[in-house]
Amino acid sequence: MKADVRPRTHDKSRFTPHPFPPPQAGEGKGGGLRLAGAAEYVVIPALALAAALAAFGIFVALFGKDPAALYLYMYQGAFGTWFSWQNTLSRAAPLILTALCTALPAQLGLVIIGGEGAFLVGALAATSAALALPAAPPFLVQLAMALAGMAAGGAWIAFSGALQHYRGVNETISSLLLVYIALAVLNQLVEGPMRDPSSLNKPSSHEIGAANMIGTIPGLDVHWGLAFGIIAAVLAYILIFQTVFGFAARVAGGNVRAAKVVGLGVGRLILIACFLAGAAAGLAGMFEVAAVQGRANANLAAGYGFTGILVSFLARHNPLAIIPVAVLLGGINASGGLLQRRLGLPDASVLVLQGMIFISVLASETLYGRFAIFRRGG
Repeated sequence: MKADVRPRTHDKSRFTPHPFPPPQAGEGKGGGLRLAGAAEYVVIPALALAAALAAFGIFVALFGKDPAALYLYMYQGAFGTWFSWQNTLSRAAPLILTALCTALPAQLGLVIIGGEGAFLVGALAATSAALALPAAPPFLVQLAMALAGMAAGGAWIAFSGALQHYRGVNETISSLLLVYIALAVLNQLVEGPMRDPSSLNKPSSHEIGAANMIGTIPGLDVHWGLAFGIIAAVLAYILIFQTVFGFAARVAGGNVRAAKVVGLGVGRLILIACFLAGAAAGLAGMFEVAAVQGRANANLAAGYGFTGILVSFLARHNPLAIIPVAVLLGGINASGGLLQRRLGLPDASVLVLQGMIFISVLASETLYGRFAIFRRGG
């Protein structure tokens, strides 16, 4: 029997995670199946969201509240008026950036949930940069704040990625523990070396100065963090799906061993993806200081990084899908105050809803590929 001496080639398509099922025989170019596959990734998350809302309505009904009124006030508080829309968009701005902190490493199969830590250290670094340049022009101060925030946040998450790749430390655990370290560093600095002596009841750093504050988008009462978040999401989509780096990252995410066989530098991919992810969350922290708080204090720990995890999972780590999902979750957060005033619910009740959504989304992962209508293209 003759030996097979034909040159072997690596079939990269075997290792690349496909967002939609490949076309099957007898389906022409597979247009119907591709459309059905796309529908699956919209319908299942929508059903998971609807199930969570229904469960939350039952939860509220147990406390004697009207679920119909609950949904009405949630809509009014999120999207009912122009003021509500602007409040929603203001809350969506940091969620887009912190969601990217989870979505980018997810392309490599990493579960990073430390966006809150990168957010906090980015805010601290941005504040420090502004305080170190008291006489510089506002544009240079804002640029320095952005670069400092992105560098600090990027290094924070890259450290978690490095621990995973070089030491085998679980990135989910390490990134979560780094959140508490970041929170401890924040409290230590604003209550110690960075504290403004005039801040008595609530320790805070010195103000960065009114001239260094970032204004709002013309025509909107929403700061520029929203515009930069949308730009970052679009750039992330291009990076993941339109570049060699993104292709290599998705190959590594599908099969690390195969990626190493074909000569991809998995460690380099992990470090770059984690740095970019942390930089996005760090930029969100910078905008929180430069456009909202004006200083570093405990109010920075508002949970944007944790909500960003939910946004990313609900969007299935697609950077473009993150934008509308962030608006939706921002609206849910914005409605908390109205629920408190009209129904007497605690403002934190929206956190219960977020938890239900997260559980529902995770449970829905088992449904993908189980419905014949999506496999056959209707």
